[in-house]
Amino acid sequence: MTGNHPGLEVLFADNHLLVLNKPAGLLAVPGRGPDKQDCLSARAQAAWPDALVVHRLDMATSGLVVMARGIDAQRSLSLAFEKRRVYKRYVAVVCGALLNPLPDNDWGTIDLPLLLDWLNRPRSIVSLETGKPSQTRWRLSPQLPAENPQAHTGIATRVELEPITGRSHQLRVHLQAIGHPIVGDTLYAPLDAPAKADRLLLHAQAIEVPHPFTGERLLFESPCPF
Repeated sequence: MTGNHPGLEVLFADNHLLVLNKPAGLLAVPGRGPDKQDCLSARAQAAWPDALVVHRLDMATSGLVVMARGIDAQRSLSLAFEKRRVYKRYVAVVCGALLNPLPDNDWGTIDLPLLLDWLNRPRSIVSLETGKPSQTRWRLSPQLPAENPQAHTGIATRVELEPITGRSHQLRVHLQAIGHPIVGDTLYAPLDAPAKADRLLLHAQAIEVPHPFTGERLLFESPCPF
């Protein structure tokens, strides 16, 4: 059951699991300072006091977030993320004409280790020497909406992404590293990039998780807003 909860788009809610659709521009968890306390987790906890954080999306990213209800559910979901039993798919629009060299638009893999750039936080960087293993699967999106003309001209390319690991800013850094930063990325895209947007064009479109109580695998999807 979802119900009516102001400030929240609820896709699923029961006694163990919440699935929420986060808009771009809203923090997933509180930040530093009194002006950064409004966030998805705080709004969820106002409706469900036992709601607990399991994973996050960047403030600029929209899409699906799951939360646990109670510590037992949090442990179960956190273990599922740790053991890579959670499937996630994102949609992004990246700068430039990205071509898939694999036949039939098969999934390719970006395999580049990542490291937090401590001198330029919150940025991350590719570090072949000391970075943590990081892998992202990608392919060209089979859906090219007519209302997004950039995706048809070579100025930008619409892609689907599946993170295998879950490093900070992984998708954003991996795409920058192959020469195609995400459109609207104020941290990783060049200021003079031909493709422009008033938000980061990255959306968490699908997530499949084992239910923390029953173990049943549940798939949720959120239409891409761009």
